Amino acid sequence: MSAFTWPPDPSALGVADRPAAAEGIPAAVLVPLFLAGDTQEPHVVLTRRRADLKRHAGEISFPGGRRDAEDADLSDTALLEAEEEIGLPSTEVWLLGQLPPTSTFATNYVIHPFVGLIPEGLAWRLSPREVDAVLELTLQRLREGRTRTRIERRGISFETDAYLVDEHLIWGATARIIQDLLEQLDAPPGAGAGALDLEPLARASGGS
Repeated sequence: MSAFTWPPDPSALGVADRPAAAEGIPAAVLVPLFLAGDTQEPHVVLTRRRADLKRHAGEISFPGGRRDAEDADLSDTALLEAEEEIGLPSTEVWLLGQLPPTSTFATNYVIHPFVGLIPEGLAWRLSPREVDAVLELTLQRLREGRTRTRIERRGISFETDAYLVDEHLIWGATARIIQDLLEQLDAPPGAGAGALDLEPLARASGGS
């Protein structure tokens, strides 16, 4: 399971108005970041689900899913799901920390996002059962692509916060996670970055 975008929030997915994560089914996603090229431009890795799936067809999300009983903890869930869905070995992930959890509503998931730094240029191995493509998007393109749009799902039309990069529309829980990520990465020095340790990212990009 890799998509958590349905149903729409009661508050039309406005991040500022969303309810705090409550008790629910624990789930986790991995938010992989890598730095590319001579400029070390930050990119984030997402998945696009197959278009022929019965649920969440064609939607964009981070690799992840619900916690299984054998998972040591939620970070283990995120790493195992990423390896299963896109062939990302856990040995290639440097965990930087965790973003605030976000809830889905009718499905009652509480999604715990874990941010990890990975090397540039990994070869992806997609799960043929659910993943159609891996997207490598720059954080700058995501910042520029923030918007509000109207979506119709299951006969319900609603307006939602979203990110639009080329033909890729990202909304729901995934959009909320991206906003939390950008807010923490964009925080001025000394303002604190919540539960993220950004030193490895700064060192990898040649920062002080």
